[in-house]
Amino acid sequence: MVSWRSIGVLSLLLLGLVTRSSSAWEETAEPVFRAGFAERDISPAIGDQAPGGYGKSFHRVFHDACKARAAVFDDGTEVVAIVGIDALLIRKPTVAEVRQRIEARTGIPADHIMIAASHTHAGGPTGMVLEGEYDDESELVRRLAYDMTVFAPQAYLDRVMDGITEAVCEAYENRGDSTGAAGFGEAPGVAFNRRFRMRSGFTMTHPGVGNPDIIEPAGPVDEQVGVLGAWSDGALKGCVVNFACHATTGPGGISADYIHYLEQAIRGVFGEEVIVVFVAGTAGDVTQVDNRTPYQIQQFGERASRLVGGTVGTAAAQVLMRLETAAGDEMPIAALSTNLPIARRVPRAERTEQAYAMVEKDPATVDATEWTFAKELVLLDTRIRREPVADVEVQAVQVGPCVFLACPAEYFVQHGLDMKEASPFPFTFPVSLANDCIGYVPTEEAFSPRGGGYETRLTSYSNLIPSAGNTIRDQLIELSRQLTPGPIPTAEPAPEFRGQPWTYGSLPPEID
Repeated sequence: MVSWRSIGVLSLLLLGLVTRSSSAWEETAEPVFRAGFAERDISPAIGDQAPGGYGKSFHRVFHDACKARAAVFDDGTEVVAIVGIDALLIRKPTVAEVRQRIEARTGIPADHIMIAASHTHAGGPTGMVLEGEYDDESELVRRLAYDMTVFAPQAYLDRVMDGITEAVCEAYENRGDSTGAAGFGEAPGVAFNRRFRMRSGFTMTHPGVGNPDIIEPAGPVDEQVGVLGAWSDGALKGCVVNFACHATTGPGGISADYIHYLEQAIRGVFGEEVIVVFVAGTAGDVTQVDNRTPYQIQQFGERASRLVGGTVGTAAAQVLMRLETAAGDEMPIAALSTNLPIARRVPRAERTEQAYAMVEKDPATVDATEWTFAKELVLLDTRIRREPVADVEVQAVQVGPCVFLACPAEYFVQHGLDMKEASPFPFTFPVSLANDCIGYVPTEEAFSPRGGGYETRLTSYSNLIPSAGNTIRDQLIELSRQLTPGPIPTAEPAPEFRGQPWTYGSLPPEID
């Protein structure tokens, strides 16, 4: 009996915003599986804006390259592209333009292309605000958006879009006959829920190491490492890795964060030519910081980045080594997607008025946190007037016995675990921050009287109604249930024993 937590095998990864694929594979005399991989450097430059917070900051040093990594899969009927980018987020208008470019050059349908951000806080300025987004607003709002918030200069977005497009086109051109496999590994002890129930009666985010008022974590973690690989002529061509942990280790300067060391761990086993596409799991409330450690340890910086990336990458490499002899090329492919209209939370009128009054003050003369979140409420007020209801795209993509359930949220880990539990598929990989960004989407419990914390705070970035998490989760589960899992391929069975035991070992114990 194969459980969803066991190691299993499957063929290619097909993940994208697509309508349900046909079952033409059943009519094909011989199964076809072609895979291609490629990458491009999309690193920002020294002096570029550095996203990851609600204020304005800039890159001062370089650590490692930020990349756009692409995988293209073709079953003879459907072609899809899966892209992982080393970026905090990616906005819907950027995704739409990239999809259009790729479709024009390759013929891959725009809705068959998925682009997921790794959520590194050390990448380039792909948001929070897009250049020109607030040009029609008041001088005050323009100043808050462009001068006091990280925004995405069009020149850098052009670099990112060019990188994604070129990576996908190269992967499309170099795709070839392959076999594929997937499974789960484990990476214990490197990801921790950052929210805690406190003696005060509510929940706090990052209460601090050793805080005596901590009672218990307010949520779980997901230590599974989801892995997919594609092989050709006995060599690993590339893989896709899924893991739930904020990319906030901060090794120092421009960086893919721990994904850099994850990639190094896999390439150390399989070679420098292997492309590692990373898609983030549901890690909205999960980071590398252990608030309950009894030891004085470095939880940020080079060591922390190596620890998380090396541990996850080693787990992925172990899975790939186990699976390569059993990879197959016959898998049913299907995909479903839908858009959900979800309302935004509206702050009380008096709060908004107070926020407008606060941002008129010099930030240096008032509490920095109060001013920052007042600025966010003003920008949220503008967003609500423009778009009171968010258009949230969700998707379910099947590859044999595996389904990928993707959304554009910084999604709480419990939602991902719920989807794994309820999905009829033996292998369910949740993917967050895909194809857009709608900010934090906590559990409904996080908005209850005993809830609270950073992630529930109203901002221009994070503002959907409390039921949004359940709505997204339930829709993704429903999509998974509309699909039928394929069989799990295995290695060829051993031949019937017809020979003789090994003559060196066929003897009783020798005492003298």
